[in-house]
Amino acid sequence: MLLMSRPRPSLPPRDTMLDAFMRGDAAYEGIFFTGVRTTGIFCRPTCPARRPRPHNVVFFPSAQEALASGFRPCLRCRPLEPAGATPGWLRSLLERVEADPSRRWTDADLRALGLTPERVRRWFQRTHGMTFHAYQRARRLGLALGRIQKGGGVAVAAFEHGYDSLSAFNEAFRRVLGAAPSTVRDARRVAVRRIATPLGPMVAGADERSVLLLEFHDRRALETQVRTLARRAGCTFVPGDNDVLRTLEDELRAYFEGGLRRFEVPCEPVGTPFQQAVWRELRSIPYGETRSYGDVAAALGRPAAVRAVARANGANRLAVLVPCHRVVGSDGRLTGYGGGLWRKQRLLDLERGAV
Repeated sequence: MLLMSRPRPSLPPRDTMLDAFMRGDAAYEGIFFTGVRTTGIFCRPTCPARRPRPHNVVFFPSAQEALASGFRPCLRCRPLEPAGATPGWLRSLLERVEADPSRRWTDADLRALGLTPERVRRWFQRTHGMTFHAYQRARRLGLALGRIQKGGGVAVAAFEHGYDSLSAFNEAFRRVLGAAPSTVRDARRVAVRRIATPLGPMVAGADERSVLLLEFHDRRALETQVRTLARRAGCTFVPGDNDVLRTLEDELRAYFEGGLRRFEVPCEPVGTPFQQAVWRELRSIPYGETRSYGDVAAALGRPAAVRAVARANGANRLAVLVPCHRVVGSDGRLTGYGGGLWRKQRLLDLERGAV
């Protein structure tokens, strides 16, 4: 019996990869891994280790191929872990924060755990765009908002979550959540966290019913997307976690491992009636297949609306769940993708069994 070999994902030109590796370009996370002949170690493109001589560097499309070629994973950048995963040295702290999110952690508390406050701050700034202490404040305010929305008074919520004065609580609430506590009692509270994937961290947002946001963390339009979503859905975003986000994380892991072809986690695409019609059509594209923008427009009964379909495709805030990556140009070429064309190619490679 003849066995069909799986297609091998293509790599960029060597000069391009070498330049990206030497610069530590995060845009190439997931596209290639680097092996260093003199050390026998393979790394991510963004590894902080000292750069080797170019002629000693080889490139691989996957960690599996690097391992098969005899290279061992770097202990600094940990290429076998999903990009953006919480490092081992920080997990204990995050588990403690989640176990008691109302606690106020000080630098002395961090040192007592054997952690350097500066190192913790750098990781939070790089990963969440805020310091650890700012993250704690946002987390506490999110809990306070939940307390208020369940019928609790503003003053009670303030004191229960570590604020000694109501004025300080109100000021912190406005600064972080953009409104006074009394004005967001009926706002939809959406928990937001990062989920590590092989293509880089994704920002996910969900309430207790459904996923409203899933985007790659470095998408340029992410802040605009979040503001638009907050306005249209009448929601407030706060750091946190819930069962929907945990289900999403499990399904994303299975998808990237090649074991999931259809997502079951409930999601809620928020947009105009036309946008929602386009997104429903995108979700009908079978796993492993693609359609052109013209195909989608024709399926909607509006063959002349190709540009409008492209705009709706770009406005999708549920990457991967609503598979806008399955839409290509009429000639089969890859066209715009908010997460970067390299990610679009890798998602298509994954679905056709090339990775």
